[in-house]
Amino acid sequence: MPSPQIRPLDLADDATAAAVHRIGRAAYAVEAELIGFDGIPALRESLAQMRARDLHWAGAVSAAGELAGFLAWEEQADGAIGIDRLCVDPAWFRRGIASLLLRHALTELFPDRPVEVTTGAANAPAVTLYEGLGFIRGADFSPAPGLTMASFRTRS
Repeated sequence: MPSPQIRPLDLADDATAAAVHRIGRAAYAVEAELIGFDGIPALRESLAQMRARDLHWAGAVSAAGELAGFLAWEEQADGAIGIDRLCVDPAWFRRGIASLLLRHALTELFPDRPVEVTTGAANAPAVTLYEGLGFIRGADFSPAPGLTMASFRTRS
């Protein structure tokens, strides 16, 4: 089976936005179990709230047109890229979709810019992914009781 292709996502399209919202909720439900914290804001975000975010979106789309996962980011005032979310449909877990999205972003979308991302410190698959792609782990922090987040940044 060929790898999904990365392409920009237009959340003004109702079907695209609905697929992104569904995948995000499913992926964050898995993360909530992994980290033992169900207060992840995206789990409670409505479709309208998600669409209203000022983010750039790219998706991994299969040859059959199925959205396998997506990446959303914002440009920060200091020139860095802040990854807001990286989600893979659980049906596509363990097929390299997150790596495909991140590699594309780092090499094609913003190759010479620093990239920052956070994840639940107990989310071992995400921590392994970021470290494996050369992100440097920064300070852990606790934005809410019972939640420890890990921060990462590329060298660029």
